[in-house]
Amino acid sequence: MSLDPSLAPLLERIAAALERLTPAAAPAPDFDAAQAFVFSAAANRLMPVRRVNRVDLGLLQGIDRVRDILIDNTRRFARGLPANNALLWGARGMGKSSLVKAVHAELASVGDRPLKLIEIHREDIDALPALMNLLREAPCRFILFCDDLSFDTDDTSYKSLKAVLDGGIEGRPDNVVFYATSNRRHLMPRDMMDNERATAINPGEAVEEKVSLSDRFGLWLGFHKCSQDDYLAMIDGYARELGLTVPPEQLRAEALEWATTRASRSGRTAWQFIQDLAGRMDKRIGAD
Repeated sequence: MSLDPSLAPLLERIAAALERLTPAAAPAPDFDAAQAFVFSAAANRLMPVRRVNRVDLGLLQGIDRVRDILIDNTRRFARGLPANNALLWGARGMGKSSLVKAVHAELASVGDRPLKLIEIHREDIDALPALMNLLREAPCRFILFCDDLSFDTDDTSYKSLKAVLDGGIEGRPDNVVFYATSNRRHLMPRDMMDNERATAINPGEAVEEKVSLSDRFGLWLGFHKCSQDDYLAMIDGYARELGLTVPPEQLRAEALEWATTRASRSGRTAWQFIQDLAGRMDKRIGAD
């Protein structure tokens, strides 16, 4: 059957219109553009971060044990050795996300490949498989980082995370390790687990499916509320590291007053006090 020549212009216009409607392919990531990136799920691309908001590893006080564990795990990964996914969980303001960013900065040049930090937002967890496809064949190693990770009732995106971390046909690429921070050890609120237990045909299996998400993280690093002594030790450490010369009794009194007005003692509170103190003393705090 021959095509009516009069239809050719019409078909060309239709083909051109369809081509304009087809989204342009995402450009190949330029991993040399930065040491850190943020993943944009909508554009399926990595956005370079020129200046990471972080503090030096030496400024993180009161978390020596978990710091050393995460450094050791990350150093092994950077050298191409087996390493675990890590869940940093616990009290707010105790340095969970700051530790991840500081460890990356400390070890970015370790190993035979560049070590990059990629942040994925909690609401983009469903796009993890697409992100893994961007990273799987890349000539770098990647710390994939999700801050404040948790799941609420009726949220099923945790299944995507489970498959990427440990399951599925392809599993986690050898050049990717996943670090997450959360205020919840099991990433699920207690009432969500209780609801699953009350409504499921087999309550034990329903709860186990959700709790097992945490099991995909080989490292569970707990961050707990600090005592007054720990809080003051953080203040002393920060002041000493930054060269803030203040009489000890004055420093202690001002630090305790600062914590009282905020009804909180944490690493974040200590750092905020030190920033205020440095500003009052006309001292600059260097940032990377």
